[in-house]
Amino acid sequence: MFKQIYKAIKRYDTIVIARHVGVDPDAMASQIALRDSIKLTFPNKNVYAIGTGTNRFSFIGKLDKIEEYSNSLLIVVDTPDKKRIDSARVSDFSYVIKIDHHPFIEKFANIEYIEDTASSAAQIIMELILNTKLLCNKDIAEVLYYGLISDSNRFLFNSCTAKTFSLVSTYLKNYCIDISKVYQNLYLRPFNEVRLEGYIASNMIVTDHGVGYIDITDDIQTKYKVDSAAAGNMINNFNFIQEILVWVTITEDVKNGQIRISIRSRGPEINKVAENHNGGGHKFASGAKVETFEEAHSIVNELDKVCSLYIKDNFLDEEVI
Repeated sequence: MFKQIYKAIKRYDTIVIARHVGVDPDAMASQIALRDSIKLTFPNKNVYAIGTGTNRFSFIGKLDKIEEYSNSLLIVVDTPDKKRIDSARVSDFSYVIKIDHHPFIEKFANIEYIEDTASSAAQIIMELILNTKLLCNKDIAEVLYYGLISDSNRFLFNSCTAKTFSLVSTYLKNYCIDISKVYQNLYLRPFNEVRLEGYIASNMIVTDHGVGYIDITDDIQTKYKVDSAAAGNMINNFNFIQEILVWVTITEDVKNGQIRISIRSRGPEINKVAENHNGGGHKFASGAKVETFEEAHSIVNELDKVCSLYIKDNFLDEEVI
């Protein structure tokens, strides 16, 4: 299927690359690396990576603005369903390709490459480049590395397989990725975010069955001088708390009039709960967007029931989860 994708890329002079709303490093890295690879391979093509950005990930690259895209190709990365595509409508394009690593939700593209066992969308783009005539260089390789280590939490998740490490080894060998620079850019944070992390740890509520959650209101974000994207992306910082099976950040996003919910798990499957609330994702990493804190807390209650069943099914001691 990679060759079919390459043929479609070769066929169109204008290519737009989109991803899901609520940008994260993997989604942004995947679209920017693919854009730059196509432009490197075909210098005369017009290639755009679009969507709402954030200063938090400006080190990954710059997004584009485009007004005219008639008779063009749309490539959607890291997005399983139409409603979550940022800044693009499938119906506006002549041909559509989906490249994704989430569980299947709906078909919306002419070509759908879904590898839900991949660690990240960036891993699939790495494989696409290696298996076609698309070109790569050190800058593109480092962008892809940002995406992969972010979505795998530095290779900590079971989604990292022998294929993952083989691809990374190949890119390290071929392009001399500056690992120290990549990790510093991705994990270096201002002191106000560290202070917010302390606030979250001190104020997180834990339910009877091991769901840890925190409301990060707009007032809290203002107090600690962070935006909603920075606050929500702290979710991966709390994955080693013994008493917690599932942890949730509930972040108020005043600018977009919504409540953003990020959910992570170290056992119970959580994506079905997210899907019930206009969200979705992976079994152990999902998210949703709701309108009120009341609905957000109802999600916490549903997750608590999921954890209760998980504890019973796996004969766990609730005192020491």
